[in-house]
Amino acid sequence: MSCATIISPIEVSSADDLGRRRDWSDEEKVRIVEESLQGFRQGSVTARRYGLSRSLLTRWRREYRSGLLSVTASTSFVPLSILPPPASSEMAGPLWSDGDKTIEIGLPNGRRLTIPASLDPNILAGLLPVLDAS
Repeated sequence: MSCATIISPIEVSSADDLGRRRDWSDEEKVRIVEESLQGFRQGSVTARRYGLSRSLLTRWRREYRSGLLSVTASTSFVPLSILPPPASSEMAGPLWSDGDKTIEIGLPNGRRLTIPASLDPNILAGLLPVLDAS
């Protein structure tokens, strides 16, 4: 008794036939992630809809939450006007003289700022938020 098995021929495909991995733009990733965050248990449903693995969508969601994945504003032109240089009388003098008394300000972020007592309060009001935020 002979036992013969028929083996089907093997098909070899080249890499060109298989296609490539999809290269998702950041805009598409953000759109898919935001869609997956709509409602309860939408991650796996959204991943199947777009042919993604759940782990890839989970990675994109983590990047989105940490701020690494975001859509930047488009580049555009801003109007610009060039003014003539101010007259010498409009130019400010030195902010600080050697005989001036100083004030030391401790900022909430731990920095200390030493300013002259004669500093214009408007300049100080514009300076403090910038220094406190940095």
